[in-house]
Amino acid sequence: MRPHQLEGFNFLVKNLIGDKPGGCILAHAPGSGKTFMLISFIQRFLGRYPSARPKGILGTWKKEIQRWQVQDIPLHDFYSVKAGKRAEQLQIVKYWEDKMGILFLGYKQFSTIITDDGGSNVTAACRDRLLKVPNLLILDEGHTPRNRETDVLESLNRVETPRKVVLSGTLFQNHVEEVFNILNLVHPKFLRMESSLPIARRIMSQVAILGRSSKGRKAHVIRGLRELTKDVLHYYKGDILDELPGLVDFSVFLKLTPKQKDIFHKLDTHVRFKRSAVGSALYIHPCLSEFSEVNAENRANTLRDDLIDSLLDSITVRDGEKVLAFSQYILPMNFFERLLVKKKGWLMGKEIFAISGDTNQEDRELAVEQFNSSADAKVLAIGRAFRPGQQKKVFVYRLVAVDSEEEKVHETAFKKEVIPKLWFEGSEHCTTEDFKLGQVDIDDSGDELLDTKAIRHDIKVLYRR
Repeated sequence: MRPHQLEGFNFLVKNLIGDKPGGCILAHAPGSGKTFMLISFIQRFLGRYPSARPKGILGTWKKEIQRWQVQDIPLHDFYSVKAGKRAEQLQIVKYWEDKMGILFLGYKQFSTIITDDGGSNVTAACRDRLLKVPNLLILDEGHTPRNRETDVLESLNRVETPRKVVLSGTLFQNHVEEVFNILNLVHPKFLRMESSLPIARRIMSQVAILGRSSKGRKAHVIRGLRELTKDVLHYYKGDILDELPGLVDFSVFLKLTPKQKDIFHKLDTHVRFKRSAVGSALYIHPCLSEFSEVNAENRANTLRDDLIDSLLDSITVRDGEKVLAFSQYILPMNFFERLLVKKKGWLMGKEIFAISGDTNQEDRELAVEQFNSSADAKVLAIGRAFRPGQQKKVFVYRLVAVDSEEEKVHETAFKKEVIPKLWFEGSEHCTTEDFKLGQVDIDDSGDELLDTKAIRHDIKVLYRR
């Protein structure tokens, strides 16, 4: 173990093992080895409590535990055995209860079972076991259930074990209430404790007095959150990643062509989704907006290959490094895929791999494994590239259309990145000024791609994150 992992391990022991266990939060940077640290803790936990039955709310952990475990811990899940019916799921849960070990379950499926009021004995038995049997609950992507209005948060709150671990670096996205929801989930009595209650009340009064629009509000509130969570939250910003070849992260603000501007300003400003969906396609190629506008009506963002192919004759593509591409919408990804198929002769499943919200867990893992291991793989439309094992410098380009709604989305996203930095890393003298984007001249960027003539012409402003 590295020093930060050992520190996190001891933090888990302190909070979860003993006479009066309580929940806690791990906010460790992606790629810093928290999975290995948690697996080590689980083995220690099972050694201390041989009859324990930990439950993890994400199936992606199964492969990691198989890779790292020293002891032969029984692993159970619904996915590998294709247990789709409630009776089949009950058999898995019973087997887990009898044989101990770890049960893997996704948030959506867990909440579906817990909120199923069908009234059958099988459903009730499955629900009761999920709520009563676990001795340890691990919540990966733990910011997922922070909204009080979701069935997920309500369902997780019903799990009876006091030993809960939330893994998240983005607890605060929109409001303090979300943080309090997570604290109530992971440690139900925490906010009412004598040491916590005055701080929690002060934070809420600051929110009320300063108002949501105040520029100084978040700095005051974040300082309060830092004080409030110092004993139940362990943070590691990822210094280990400094050992990698390097990460270069640019926000590239690109000018729209007159044709793009004209189309954008004619869009229906009253239909937000339609405007955003069409815009995402428009910024890639103005002709795509016509197809996207029709598809936005039914949120279908798909396009026939032959129609995309008709747009590609004027586009030139040359080889580069492996690429990860991201989009909120499917249509730009379809266009990108067809561009590479037609211009490069690449094939899905050989050079190109794609993951969307509809991709099942098994196919996700297969796509990532093939992309990482295959010499032929060129493009994957998802992923986190900068983590231990990376042998080349990683270049990130966040493309933003100037004078469009994308600018607002980018600004909002950046502000949400600032909050955890202020919360976890900031000193008493820290202000949001310390975390503003730094503008750079293209000549000083040291980036070969951005220095090409065609791209330089389109860039209005460049920021280094």
